[in-house]
Amino acid sequence: ANASNLKNFLSAVRLAHQGTDIGALPLSALVPAKTSEVEKPKTKMIITSRRDYPLTKNFPYSLEHLQTSYCKLARIDTRVLCLKKLRKLDLSHNHIKQLPATIGDLTCLQELNLHDNHLESFSGALCNSTLQKSLQFLDLSQNKIKALPIQFCQLRELVNLKLDDNELIRLPFKIGQLNHLRFLSAARNKLPFLPSDFRKLCLENLDLFGNPFEQPNPLVPNIQLKIPLTLLECAARATVNQRIPYGCHLLPSHLCEDLEVAKTCQCGSACLSSFIQITVTMNLHHVAHTVVLVDNMGGTEAPIICYFCSLGCYSQFLDRYLQSN
Repeated sequence: ANASNLKNFLSAVRLAHQGTDIGALPLSALVPAKTSEVEKPKTKMIITSRRDYPLTKNFPYSLEHLQTSYCKLARIDTRVLCLKKLRKLDLSHNHIKQLPATIGDLTCLQELNLHDNHLESFSGALCNSTLQKSLQFLDLSQNKIKALPIQFCQLRELVNLKLDDNELIRLPFKIGQLNHLRFLSAARNKLPFLPSDFRKLCLENLDLFGNPFEQPNPLVPNIQLKIPLTLLECAARATVNQRIPYGCHLLPSHLCEDLEVAKTCQCGSACLSSFIQITVTMNLHHVAHTVVLVDNMGGTEAPIICYFCSLGCYSQFLDRYLQSN
Protein backbone atom coordinates (compact mmCIF):
# COMPACT_ATOMS: atom_id res chain seq x y z
CA ALA A 1 0.00 0.00 0.00
CA ASN A 2 0.92 3.66 -0.22
CA ALA A 3 3.34 4.31 2.62
CA SER A 4 1.59 7.44 4.02
CA ASN A 5 -1.86 5.81 3.88
CA LEU A 6 -0.44 2.75 5.62
CA LYS A 7 1.00 4.94 8.36
CA ASN A 8 -2.42 6.55 8.90
CA PHE A 9 -4.04 3.14 9.07
CA LEU A 10 -1.56 1.93 11.70
CA SER A 11 -2.24 5.09 13.72
CA ALA A 12 -5.97 4.32 13.55
CA VAL A 13 -5.36 0.76 14.76
CA ARG A 14 -3.30 2.06 17.68
CA LEU A 15 -6.02 4.56 18.68
CA ALA A 16 -8.74 1.90 18.37
CA HIS A 17 -6.71 -0.39 20.58
CA GLN A 18 -6.58 2.38 23.19
CA GLY A 19 -10.42 2.65 23.13
CA THR A 20 -10.80 5.85 21.08
CA ASP A 21 -14.32 6.56 19.80
CA ILE A 22 -14.80 5.26 16.27
CA GLY A 23 -15.92 8.60 14.98
CA ALA A 24 -12.58 10.15 15.88
CA LEU A 25 -10.47 7.53 14.09
CA PRO A 26 -8.60 8.81 10.96
CA LEU A 27 -9.87 6.03 8.69
CA SER A 28 -9.33 6.11 4.94
CA ALA A 29 -9.35 3.61 2.09
CA LEU A 30 -6.08 1.80 1.42
CA VAL A 31 -4.93 1.93 -2.20
CA PRO A 32 -2.94 -1.14 -3.35
CA ALA A 33 0.61 -0.36 -4.48
CA LYS A 34 1.44 -0.51 -8.16
CA THR A 35 3.68 -3.33 -9.39
CA SER A 36 6.37 -0.80 -10.25
CA GLU A 37 6.41 0.42 -6.64
CA VAL A 38 7.03 -3.00 -5.14
CA GLU A 39 10.70 -3.92 -4.73
CA LYS A 40 11.38 -7.45 -5.92
CA PRO A 41 13.76 -9.71 -3.98
CA LYS A 42 17.29 -9.05 -5.20
CA THR A 43 18.91 -12.10 -6.81
CA LYS A 44 22.09 -10.62 -8.32
CA MET A 45 24.77 -8.30 -6.95
CA ILE A 46 28.02 -7.32 -8.66
CA ILE A 47 30.73 -5.44 -6.74
CA THR A 48 33.95 -4.61 -8.57
CA SER A 49 35.72 -2.16 -6.25
CA ARG A 50 36.69 -1.92 -2.60
CA ARG A 51 34.71 1.28 -2.00
CA ASP A 52 31.43 -0.36 -3.10
CA TYR A 53 31.83 -3.33 -0.75
CA PRO A 54 29.13 -3.23 2.00
CA LEU A 55 30.70 -2.98 5.46
CA THR A 56 27.75 -2.16 7.71
CA LYS A 57 24.76 -3.94 6.17
CA ASN A 58 24.13 -7.57 5.27
CA PHE A 59 23.88 -8.98 1.78
CA PRO A 60 20.28 -9.70 0.68
CA TYR A 61 19.42 -13.27 1.68
CA SER A 62 17.66 -13.75 -1.67
CA LEU A 63 20.94 -13.48 -3.66
CA GLU A 64 21.59 -16.24 -6.18
CA HIS A 65 24.54 -14.60 -7.96
CA LEU A 66 27.21 -12.64 -6.07
CA GLN A 67 30.39 -11.19 -7.52
CA THR A 68 32.91 -9.38 -5.32
CA SER A 69 36.01 -8.85 -7.47
CA TYR A 70 38.94 -6.42 -7.06
CA CYS A 71 37.94 -5.82 -3.42
CA LYS A 72 41.31 -6.87 -1.91
CA LEU A 73 39.58 -9.47 0.29
CA ALA A 74 42.03 -11.49 2.38
CA ARG A 75 39.37 -14.00 3.40
CA ILE A 76 35.80 -14.93 2.54
CA ASP A 77 33.24 -12.81 4.40
CA THR A 78 31.17 -14.88 6.85
CA ARG A 79 28.07 -12.95 5.70
CA VAL A 80 28.53 -14.49 2.26
CA LEU A 81 28.50 -17.98 3.79
CA CYS A 82 24.96 -17.35 5.08
CA LEU A 83 23.51 -16.88 1.58
CA LYS A 84 21.91 -20.30 1.24
CA LYS A 85 20.35 -19.56 -2.17
CA LEU A 86 23.66 -18.75 -3.87
CA ARG A 87 24.15 -20.55 -7.17
CA LYS A 88 27.07 -18.52 -8.49
CA LEU A 89 29.86 -17.04 -6.36
CA ASP A 90 32.61 -15.02 -8.02
CA LEU A 91 35.50 -14.03 -5.73
CA SER A 92 38.08 -13.52 -8.48
CA HIS A 93 40.90 -10.95 -8.31
CA ASN A 94 41.25 -10.81 -4.53
CA HIS A 95 43.92 -11.80 -1.96
CA ILE A 96 42.23 -14.89 -0.48
CA LYS A 97 44.75 -17.40 0.94
CA GLN A 98 42.47 -20.04 2.45
CA LEU A 99 38.96 -21.35 1.93
CA PRO A 100 36.71 -21.99 4.94
CA ALA A 101 35.12 -25.43 5.14
CA THR A 102 31.74 -23.72 5.57
CA ILE A 103 31.63 -22.98 1.82
CA GLY A 104 30.40 -26.56 1.70
CA ASP A 105 27.21 -25.40 3.46
CA LEU A 106 26.14 -23.48 0.34
CA THR A 107 23.99 -26.37 -0.85
CA CYS A 108 22.87 -24.72 -4.11
CA LEU A 109 26.31 -23.53 -5.26
CA GLN A 110 26.91 -24.48 -8.90
CA GLU A 111 29.68 -22.06 -9.91
CA LEU A 112 32.69 -20.99 -7.84
CA ASN A 113 35.22 -18.59 -9.33
CA LEU A 114 38.46 -18.07 -7.38
CA HIS A 115 40.61 -16.88 -10.28
CA ASP A 116 43.62 -14.70 -9.36
CA ASN A 117 43.88 -15.15 -5.60
CA HIS A 118 46.64 -16.40 -3.26
CA LEU A 119 45.36 -19.92 -2.62
CA GLU A 120 47.96 -22.57 -1.86
CA SER A 121 45.56 -25.50 -1.38
CA PHE A 122 42.02 -26.77 -1.84
CA SER A 123 40.92 -28.66 1.26
CA GLY A 124 39.67 -32.24 1.30
CA ALA A 125 36.81 -31.18 3.60
CA LEU A 126 35.30 -29.12 0.76
CA CYS A 127 35.50 -32.15 -1.53
CA ASN A 128 33.50 -34.20 0.98
CA SER A 129 30.83 -31.51 1.48
CA THR A 130 27.51 -30.97 -0.30
CA LEU A 131 29.53 -29.47 -3.17
CA GLN A 132 29.78 -33.07 -4.38
CA LYS A 133 26.17 -32.83 -5.57
CA SER A 134 25.99 -29.22 -6.78
CA LEU A 135 29.32 -27.81 -8.03
CA GLN A 136 29.59 -27.79 -11.84
CA PHE A 137 32.06 -24.96 -12.56
CA LEU A 138 35.28 -24.37 -10.61
CA ASP A 139 37.93 -21.81 -11.52
CA LEU A 140 41.14 -22.07 -9.47
CA SER A 141 43.38 -20.50 -12.12
CA GLN A 142 46.17 -18.06 -11.30
CA ASN A 143 46.80 -19.16 -7.72
CA LYS A 144 49.71 -20.95 -5.99
CA ILE A 145 48.30 -24.48 -5.73
CA LYS A 146 50.90 -27.28 -5.96
CA ALA A 147 48.59 -30.28 -5.64
CA LEU A 148 44.94 -31.15 -5.18
CA PRO A 149 43.79 -33.61 -2.47
CA ILE A 150 42.89 -37.24 -3.14
CA GLN A 151 39.27 -36.40 -2.29
CA PHE A 152 39.06 -33.83 -5.11
CA CYS A 153 37.61 -36.41 -7.49
CA GLN A 154 34.55 -36.69 -5.23
CA LEU A 155 33.31 -33.49 -6.95
CA ARG A 156 31.74 -35.68 -9.62
CA GLU A 157 29.26 -33.11 -10.96
CA LEU A 158 32.10 -30.92 -12.28
CA VAL A 159 31.66 -30.00 -15.94
CA ASN A 160 34.22 -27.19 -16.28
CA LEU A 161 37.51 -27.12 -14.34
CA LYS A 162 40.15 -24.38 -14.73
CA LEU A 163 43.58 -24.88 -13.14
CA ASP A 164 45.75 -22.65 -15.35
CA ASP A 165 48.75 -20.70 -14.02
CA ASN A 166 49.29 -22.56 -10.76
CA GLU A 167 52.28 -24.60 -9.53
CA LEU A 168 50.72 -28.05 -9.99
CA ILE A 169 53.22 -30.89 -10.08
CA ARG A 170 50.49 -33.51 -10.60
CA LEU A 171 46.80 -33.86 -11.40
CA PRO A 172 44.44 -35.79 -9.09
CA PHE A 173 45.26 -39.51 -9.12
CA LYS A 174 41.64 -40.63 -9.77
CA ILE A 175 40.73 -37.83 -12.20
CA GLY A 176 38.94 -40.40 -14.36
CA GLN A 177 36.12 -40.46 -11.79
CA LEU A 178 35.00 -37.01 -12.99
CA ASN A 179 32.48 -38.52 -15.40
CA HIS A 180 30.73 -35.24 -16.24
CA LEU A 181 33.92 -33.24 -16.88
CA ARG A 182 33.89 -31.75 -20.40
CA PHE A 183 36.22 -28.73 -20.19
CA LEU A 184 39.63 -29.00 -18.54
CA SER A 185 42.44 -26.45 -18.67
CA ALA A 186 45.69 -26.80 -16.72
CA ALA A 187 48.02 -24.70 -18.86
CA ARG A 188 51.29 -23.22 -17.56
CA ASN A 189 51.78 -25.49 -14.57
CA LYS A 190 54.67 -27.82 -13.67
CA LEU A 191 53.21 -31.16 -14.77
CA PRO A 192 55.89 -33.72 -15.75
CA PHE A 193 53.29 -36.31 -16.85
CA LEU A 194 49.60 -37.23 -16.61
CA PRO A 195 48.08 -39.78 -14.21
CA SER A 196 47.09 -43.19 -15.56
CA ASP A 197 43.41 -42.49 -14.87
CA PHE A 198 43.51 -39.61 -17.36
CA ARG A 199 42.64 -42.13 -20.12
CA LYS A 200 39.09 -42.47 -18.74
CA LEU A 201 38.15 -38.83 -19.39
CA CYS A 202 35.78 -37.83 -22.20
CA LEU A 203 36.33 -34.12 -22.85
CA GLU A 204 35.14 -31.56 -25.34
CA ASN A 205 38.06 -29.18 -24.79
CA LEU A 206 41.50 -29.76 -23.24
CA ASP A 207 44.31 -27.25 -22.69
CA LEU A 208 47.67 -28.41 -21.25
CA PHE A 209 49.89 -25.85 -22.99
CA GLY A 210 53.13 -24.77 -21.33
CA ASN A 211 53.81 -27.71 -18.99
CA PRO A 212 57.37 -29.15 -18.73
CA PHE A 213 56.33 -32.65 -19.83
CA GLU A 214 59.12 -35.22 -19.58
CA GLN A 215 60.16 -37.29 -22.57
CA PRO A 216 58.61 -40.75 -22.02
CA ASN A 217 60.93 -43.77 -22.08
CA PRO A 218 59.17 -47.15 -21.63
CA LEU A 219 62.58 -48.87 -21.66
CA VAL A 220 63.60 -47.24 -18.37
CA PRO A 221 61.06 -48.47 -15.79
CA ASN A 222 60.70 -47.43 -12.18
CA ILE A 223 60.62 -50.83 -10.47
CA GLN A 224 58.93 -50.93 -7.08
CA LEU A 225 58.26 -54.68 -7.02
CA LYS A 226 58.51 -56.58 -3.75
CA ILE A 227 59.13 -60.28 -4.30
CA PRO A 228 57.59 -62.23 -2.75
CA LEU A 229 54.54 -60.01 -2.29
CA THR A 230 53.82 -58.94 1.27
CA LEU A 231 50.70 -60.26 2.97
CA LEU A 232 49.32 -56.70 2.99
CA GLU A 233 49.82 -56.38 -0.78
CA CYS A 234 48.14 -59.76 -1.44
CA ALA A 235 45.17 -58.85 0.75
CA ALA A 236 44.84 -55.41 -0.83
CA ARG A 237 44.95 -56.80 -4.38
CA ALA A 238 42.34 -59.45 -3.53
CA THR A 239 40.06 -56.84 -1.92
CA VAL A 240 40.09 -54.62 -5.03
CA ASN A 241 40.09 -57.38 -7.65
CA GLN A 242 37.23 -59.30 -6.02
CA ARG A 243 35.36 -56.05 -5.21
CA ILE A 244 35.10 -57.00 -1.55
CA PRO A 245 33.26 -54.29 0.44
CA TYR A 246 35.38 -52.45 2.98
CA GLY A 247 35.19 -49.33 5.10
CA CYS A 248 36.60 -47.57 8.16
CA HIS A 249 34.32 -49.71 10.36
CA LEU A 250 36.18 -52.80 9.11
CA LEU A 251 39.72 -51.59 8.39
CA PRO A 252 42.02 -48.85 9.72
CA SER A 253 41.36 -45.58 7.89
CA HIS A 254 44.89 -45.41 6.40
CA LEU A 255 44.36 -48.80 4.74
CA CYS A 256 41.06 -47.60 3.29
CA GLU A 257 42.82 -44.55 1.86
CA ASP A 258 45.48 -46.80 0.28
CA LEU A 259 42.82 -49.01 -1.28
CA GLU A 260 41.06 -45.95 -2.73
CA VAL A 261 44.18 -45.08 -4.73
CA ALA A 262 45.10 -48.59 -5.83
CA LYS A 263 46.85 -48.63 -9.19
CA THR A 264 45.49 -50.61 -12.14
CA CYS A 265 47.78 -52.79 -14.24
CA GLN A 266 47.42 -53.10 -18.03
CA CYS A 267 45.96 -56.58 -17.39
CA GLY A 268 43.17 -55.04 -15.28
CA SER A 269 44.47 -56.28 -11.91
CA ALA A 270 45.14 -53.98 -8.98
CA CYS A 271 48.45 -53.24 -7.29
CA LEU A 272 49.15 -51.11 -4.24
CA SER A 273 52.78 -50.56 -3.29
CA SER A 274 54.37 -53.29 -5.44
CA PHE A 275 54.44 -52.31 -9.12
CA ILE A 276 56.47 -51.29 -12.15
CA GLN A 277 55.91 -47.73 -13.40
CA ILE A 278 56.73 -46.27 -16.80
CA THR A 279 55.60 -43.31 -18.90
CA VAL A 280 54.34 -43.70 -22.45
CA THR A 281 53.11 -41.24 -25.06
CA MET A 282 49.38 -40.61 -25.42
CA ASN A 283 47.71 -38.55 -28.12
CA LEU A 284 45.37 -36.22 -26.26
CA HIS A 285 42.76 -36.50 -29.02
CA HIS A 286 41.95 -39.90 -27.49
CA VAL A 287 40.30 -38.13 -24.55
CA ALA A 288 39.28 -34.74 -25.99
CA HIS A 289 37.53 -33.52 -29.13
CA THR A 290 39.41 -30.20 -29.20
CA VAL A 291 43.00 -30.05 -27.95
CA VAL A 292 45.05 -26.89 -27.49
CA LEU A 293 48.61 -27.55 -28.67
CA VAL A 294 50.85 -28.82 -25.88
CA ASP A 295 53.84 -26.81 -27.09
CA ASN A 296 54.94 -24.35 -29.74
CA MET A 297 55.97 -27.23 -32.00
CA GLY A 298 52.35 -28.16 -32.70
CA GLY A 299 52.28 -31.31 -30.59
CA THR A 300 49.12 -32.87 -29.16
CA GLU A 301 50.87 -35.69 -27.28
CA ALA A 302 51.79 -35.94 -23.62
CA PRO A 303 53.41 -38.55 -21.35
CA ILE A 304 51.08 -40.65 -19.22
CA ILE A 305 51.90 -43.10 -16.42
CA CYS A 306 51.40 -46.85 -16.90
CA TYR A 307 51.51 -49.44 -14.10
CA PHE A 308 52.26 -53.16 -14.19
CA CYS A 309 51.54 -55.58 -11.37
CA SER A 310 54.33 -58.03 -12.28
CA LEU A 311 57.40 -58.61 -14.44
CA GLY A 312 55.24 -60.82 -16.68
CA CYS A 313 52.82 -58.00 -17.51
CA TYR A 314 55.67 -55.57 -18.16
CA SER A 315 57.43 -58.09 -20.41
CA GLN A 316 54.28 -58.57 -22.50
CA PHE A 317 53.93 -54.79 -22.90
CA LEU A 318 57.61 -54.50 -23.81
CA ASP A 319 57.28 -57.14 -26.53
CA ARG A 320 54.33 -55.29 -28.11
CA TYR A 321 56.12 -51.95 -27.82
CA LEU A 322 59.32 -53.17 -29.47
CA GLN A 323 57.38 -54.87 -32.28
CA SER A 324 55.36 -51.70 -33.01
CA ASN A 325 58.53 -49.61 -33.14
